[in-house]
Amino acid sequence: MRQIQKWCLRVNPKGLDEESKDYLSLYLLLVSCNKSEVRAKFKFSILNAKREETKAMESQRAYRFVQGKDWGFKKFIRRDFLLDEANGLLPDDKLTIFCEVSVVADSVNISGQSNTIQFKVPECRLPEDLGTLFESQKFSDVTLTVCGNEFRAHKAILAARSPVFSAMFEHEMEERKQNRVDITDVDYEVLKEMLRFIYTGKATNLEKMADDLLAAADKYALERLKVMCEEALCTNLAIDNAAEILILADLHSADQLKAQAIDFINTHATDVMDTSGFKTMVNTHPHLIAEAFRALATQQIPPIGPPRKRVKQS
Repeated sequence: MRQIQKWCLRVNPKGLDEESKDYLSLYLLLVSCNKSEVRAKFKFSILNAKREETKAMESQRAYRFVQGKDWGFKKFIRRDFLLDEANGLLPDDKLTIFCEVSVVADSVNISGQSNTIQFKVPECRLPEDLGTLFESQKFSDVTLTVCGNEFRAHKAILAARSPVFSAMFEHEMEERKQNRVDITDVDYEVLKEMLRFIYTGKATNLEKMADDLLAAADKYALERLKVMCEEALCTNLAIDNAAEILILADLHSADQLKAQAIDFINTHATDVMDTSGFKTMVNTHPHLIAEAFRALATQQIPPIGPPRKRVKQS
């Protein structure tokens, strides 16, 4: 919307107060505007007999004007200097003031306030920086051992990301005393990927080891990583692996994956029942067969309503 403003100058020949009584005070006043506020710079000068600008003073920044608000200079020019004919500032006993106003275009910040300064804030590099810290192992204070290999890590980061690690380091356990954690049920590559996720929030090799990472995420209460693994496994659901994925989801309380696996099995029941995985599930996890059947039955039962009236035959 085009801005329309009306301005005027306020001149006080004898200043505003005791301090400025020997000066002429000069102010720019916003009389009216079709917006709530205007930000503007201004410059005052006096035109001499040759119509040249002299004794110029200008604002050092853009000021916020609202209707009825003025900005200017309490000590614009000494009155005795102005009245001295030798200075030629009052030709024909007339004072001509030249005022130049520069309205600054609005740029709205996140709080909705007008702001003329825009900063280019660098992107957050926290994941990358923590990833570098993980790779360099600088300032580490705990060692994780797995399959004869060692990872140097940082207790504070592990504890902040995993409630399991937090409890391990908080209580009087061997891991706290020795600053060493022996990992026995996760292999080297899986642990490395899990640690990378803890530091960066990313798992670059998720697709290759989603099943093993799911187990690790479940053990160390990494809920986001766990759901990421569920999603990856769900994407790869197929006839020949549906039963195994259902067993895996049940074992690690991966409820979203479990629901999707059951739905997939019910949709492709005839084909899935012929797989070796399904036959194994019948023997080792019969409760999952019952759950799948119960889910199928629930889908097929029509909603309960009032009994339909019989039409009388005449």
